[in-house]
Amino acid sequence: MLTQKQRDLLMFIHDYTSRTGLSPSFEEMKEGLDLKSKSGIHRLINALVERGFLERLPNKARALEVKRLPENASGALHASASGVRSVSSPATVAAIKNPKAGVKPNFKQSMPAMPAANSDMAEVPLYGKIAAGSPIEALRHETDMIGVPFHMMGNTPCYALTIEGDSMSKAGIMDGDIVIIEECDRANDGDIVVALVDEEEVTLKRLRREVGSVVLMPENDAYQPIRLPPHRVRIQGRLRSLLRTY
Repeated sequence: MLTQKQRDLLMFIHDYTSRTGLSPSFEEMKEGLDLKSKSGIHRLINALVERGFLERLPNKARALEVKRLPENASGALHASASGVRSVSSPATVAAIKNPKAGVKPNFKQSMPAMPAANSDMAEVPLYGKIAAGSPIEALRHETDMIGVPFHMMGNTPCYALTIEGDSMSKAGIMDGDIVIIEECDRANDGDIVVALVDEEEVTLKRLRREVGSVVLMPENDAYQPIRLPPHRVRIQGRLRSLLRTY
């Protein structure tokens, strides 16, 4: 079962691809669905890929292909530019063929943009800074996007954070690095995680569990472990990869 936004995005990508021969850019998808942030598009795409409705084509510009549509989609059957036959609503098809016919499409239509400069990259939200030292105030402001190679992400939704501090230096995580975080709420002992403390502060540490407590372990002898009751700690993600600028 798809959410309404997932369904809307899938139909938008399908109709756009059928019309132009390209899958839409993140900006076009954001505008088409009246969303405020590209990060919302990224999460919707990940959900559609996981459910088998979309496929990423890493060696092709505008690398999205519709594999199937929802079972309750009905209307005119037509072939997309990629050769996938699927269904669009009659109103959308009519509006694309004859925009003066008085029938408006379901989504905003726009001219195709130039292909992405690097089709092996995906955009993920860069939320802000995270402390690799003492915890700092939680930041979830979606102010920027960053390009990340697909092979550094896998098939799970990810986000990026900028490291502030040196408490994880022995793990090779330095001040100013950008870490790619896999969204999850569970992790194994030994994983490097984004931990939310008291619903207010976040920190990047190695996870260790003890009887009756959770220990957030630094990777720098100058810092002390943070030992807390389990109810005060919530896992927000797990380290997937790292970007560094020299």
